[in-house]
This record gives sequence, C-alpha cells and structure tokens, in this order.
Amino acid sequence: MIGRAYFIAGTDTGVGKTRVTAGLLAAGRAAGKAVVGMKPVAAGAERIDGRMVSADAVQLASASGQSTPYSDLNPYCLEEAISPHIAAKFANIKIDIDLIVTISRKLQERADLLLIEGAGGWYTPIGDQESMADLALALQAPVLLVVGLKLGCLNHARLTREAIDHSGCRFAGWIGSHIDSGFVAAAENLATLSQLLGTEPLGLLPHSAEVHSDAVQLRDALARLLESRHGQIT
Repeated sequence: MIGRAYFIAGTDTGVGKTRVTAGLLAAGRAAGKAVVGMKPVAAGAERIDGRMVSADAVQLASASGQSTPYSDLNPYCLEEAISPHIAAKFANIKIDIDLIVTISRKLQERADLLLIEGAGGWYTPIGDQESMADLALALQAPVLLVVGLKLGCLNHARLTREAIDHSGCRFAGWIGSHIDSGFVAAAENLATLSQLLGTEPLGLLPHSAEVHSDAVQLRDALARLLESRHGQIT
C-alpha cells in the first residue's frame, strides 16, 4: 500500500501547523484509515530518558495512534527553539534532506495518508543553503498551507502561495487557523484569502484547540485530501 502524502506548510511559525496536522490525523484515525504523521525537523525540545523529544512530534503520534520509531517520526530533534539551521549548527548536526525523503517513503508504504509537517515558514532555513522549500520539493508532496488568521495574514498568505508556485511544488489547498481571538472582519478576510489563493478553504479551525473537536471540524477536509489526485506520489 502506498498512500497519499502531503507537506503541511505555514504562513509563519506559530500559525497552527501542528494543530491542523494532528486534527487531520485524528480525523483519519476516527474514520478507520491508516494515518501517519512525520515531523522531519523540530527546533525546541526537551530531554526525556536521555534523548531529545519534540512535543509537536509526540502530539502527531498521539493523534494518529501510530507506533513509528521516534527516529523516523522526528529524524532531527533540536534542543534550541530557534531557526533550525542555527539550532543544528549549535548541535553540530547537518540536516540531510535525502535521509528525510527515504524515511518518508518508508512511512508512506504503510499508510493511507502521510502528513509531513514543516517547521516555521516556507523559506525557514534548515542549512547554509537549504530551506523548508527545498525539503518540500524533494519530498514531491503537494503542499497544504495553514494560514494563521490574524492581522497581516493576507500578505503572508499571498507571498507564501506565490513562493510555493515559484519553488515548483504543487499547491493542494489551504486551511485557516484562528490564532487571534480578536481578529476583526474575519468573514471579509476569509473571502479575500479565497480570492488571493484561488480556492475556498478546505477547513477552518476556531480559536480554541481540542484534538477531538478539531478532528470533527476537519473531517470534510480529510475526505477531500484522500480523494484528491494531488496526494498521489509516483
């Protein structure tokens, strides 16, 4: 079995990528699908039982119910909550995109759906020359964009969509994540985002976060991703 795979990108850091990824995985699990999450690079971790562990990666594993070895779930777990390329340099680690691709292919072989969550924004550096954009392109996975709904999101979303296209990656759609409880003119902004991004959102998450309710909110989005031809990688 070779399932569909998507790369989860964000308009910035802290916009809800992990929450959206976990919600989609939980929705898939509830629907009886074999779903697997992967956080290739995580910056900001704590040492547990002698090894670095990312809370984001643990959240993906919990939502999906997967039993993936941690070294495959999160190949690069960096202690400092800073840009990954700096955190990797501090840890004397070089992030190997080819290794991440190899692991992702292995995970995809046993899943109906593999969701690969990026770190930071589209061009977040992961090395001296490489960024998250290079990783997404190497993975050949269509990009699902998480838009953090706040003041400035129109500019961030449009720039990121143009950057995705410029990078040669396929755009699979977007999900809105309410990260500002006081976001003014939300309906008007959502309409503008749909116009700028060329499509209606696959889903929207409210400001409050709870994995079960997120899974319910994202059931339709999950169904569309599973049905879409975009997620098939050859």
